[in-house]
Amino acid sequence: MAAAPTLILGLETSCDETAAAVVRRDADGTGTILSNVVLSQVKDHAPYGGVVPEVAARAHIRHISVLVGTALAESGVETNALSAVAATAGPGLVGGLLVGHTFGKGFALARDLPFLAINHLEGHALTPRLLGPCPFPYLLLLISGGHTQFQLVRGVGDYQRLGTTIDDALGEAFDKTAKLLGLGYPGGPQVEALARLGNGQRFDLPRPLKGRPDCNFSFSGLKTAVREIVQAQTVLDDDTRADICASFERAVVETVADRTRRAMALFREACPDSETPAFVVAGGVAANAQLRTMFAEACATHGFRLAVPPFDLCTDNAAMIAWAGAERFVLGIRDGLDNAARARWPLDSVSAPLFGHGRLGAKA
Repeated sequence: MAAAPTLILGLETSCDETAAAVVRRDADGTGTILSNVVLSQVKDHAPYGGVVPEVAARAHIRHISVLVGTALAESGVETNALSAVAATAGPGLVGGLLVGHTFGKGFALARDLPFLAINHLEGHALTPRLLGPCPFPYLLLLISGGHTQFQLVRGVGDYQRLGTTIDDALGEAFDKTAKLLGLGYPGGPQVEALARLGNGQRFDLPRPLKGRPDCNFSFSGLKTAVREIVQAQTVLDDDTRADICASFERAVVETVADRTRRAMALFREACPDSETPAFVVAGGVAANAQLRTMFAEACATHGFRLAVPPFDLCTDNAAMIAWAGAERFVLGIRDGLDNAARARWPLDSVSAPLFGHGRLGAKA
């Protein structure tokens, strides 16, 4: 008799998306998304040019219950058929985390279901296994507004940080560049769109840490260089904005390419028997077309298989949280209802934090 599938309700409220999903994991490891409901708060935060924690938390409170009901209805799964409830416990904005984390514990307690406290970064790290075969070990690059890091993924709960940002995350650099140019929020898509119209050779911008033997990142100096160029313009017309965006994007791609080559070399040193490992790229910045092209070229050159989840699974979502819960559930992992949400929760708890290491540093 075949083993019953694992059915997990997942909740995600770590930043400015309220999300709920139901995911099935079959005994052979195959994953299926039965529902994945995400409510974005971009319009709520756009007037402020960034996420306001209190606004985000209040929106989560208003919408979490309705979204859970919608996710269950769309999945066709009755609550008595669920195997467990998984909720993001960190890292993130603590006010938002408390909403989903507490709701998840209450939902589990009321229905006598196991509870799983999920590291948001592990959700990103394990997403490729939801989409198809992706054997361990593999190399992960997480690039978003709060994270920029390489991780060697050896297994569920087994991560080794190879590199991280020593100051700002890449997504933050895109957003700050957009803000300096008077573009909209979120900034990444705005900068990318203008870059297609510009001359990337016009402005000479730095390639931070290029050529270094490690695979860490630094974007603070790049942001400063963009600010100085903007301030030096007597007239900031559309052509100049486009050229700044193109020059910025070119600097980013060349910098990340250099860091990626180094990370691949470090992965090979650590895992010499891995013939064609996956190189997984996750996070909102993974949607950038120029970066994707560069990643494909790097993989072809260095013998990796590129795995970039579709955009809706690269950004914050609950399907990845449910899947991480399913992967942990089948290994017999459970969390108590006394589990606490935490704003800071590094994926690799062994490597020491780097000085500066990002706006949400302990995430890295």
